[in-house]
Amino acid sequence: MKRTFLLLIIASLSIGYSQAQSDRRVQNKPYIDLRQLHFGILVGINLQDIEFENVGPQTLIDEDGTAHDELVLTDADRWNPGFTVGVLAEWRLSNNFSLRFTPQMQFGAKHLTFLNTKKTDEEGRSFTQTQDLKNTYVSLPIDLKFAAPRWNNHRPYIMAGINPMVNLTGNESDIIRLKRYSTMVEVGIGCDFYLPFFKLIPELKFCFGLGDALDQNHKSELRDANLRPYAESVRNAQSKMIVLTFYFE
Repeated sequence: MKRTFLLLIIASLSIGYSQAQSDRRVQNKPYIDLRQLHFGILVGINLQDIEFENVGPQTLIDEDGTAHDELVLTDADRWNPGFTVGVLAEWRLSNNFSLRFTPQMQFGAKHLTFLNTKKTDEEGRSFTQTQDLKNTYVSLPIDLKFAAPRWNNHRPYIMAGINPMVNLTGNESDIIRLKRYSTMVEVGIGCDFYLPFFKLIPELKFCFGLGDALDQNHKSELRDANLRPYAESVRNAQSKMIVLTFYFE
């Protein structure tokens, strides 16, 4: 009985070992993750969004002292795709952890709609004003990456970090303008794919702005008094962004 049981264990282990061996594949770039510091490039697409807190009913005073009531509802009514380009520097901390610095340029836009409920057109519909809020950011993310053990030619990971950003765009004629400097926190998931000649890393991350992104001084700089109800319809703004990135190492 003991001999039969031992033979069954040996047979089971042999079958399991043979199956494991059949699942194993030739590893591409087997030593690429052992480097202390490595570099790469990145390209991607982004979807920029912004969430407004509307002021609600407001009373404005014209230059001649006349007071009038306004109610303008402001919203970013659709997602506008943009693109991202940059470089990667990754510092290996341990077998599973690494620190990444990925300076990049992010090009995109937000489409804003202002619905003035106090003004109507000939058909009785509320008057609508729109603005294409174009944004070009210099983005300097610093992320901590935690990767699972490598299996064959793929290695999934999660990441989180902080992303200081500089807004290079802004027009005096814009109804709403965003701050020059802002900061986002970001979290995401990705996977390293080890190809014969390079490593490909698709990554999806979600970015959330810290603090008010609205340039509060801009409304006082507007030259067109007719735009004041729209500029003053928003109390603060929260930036958001979804980024799909492809890294090449």
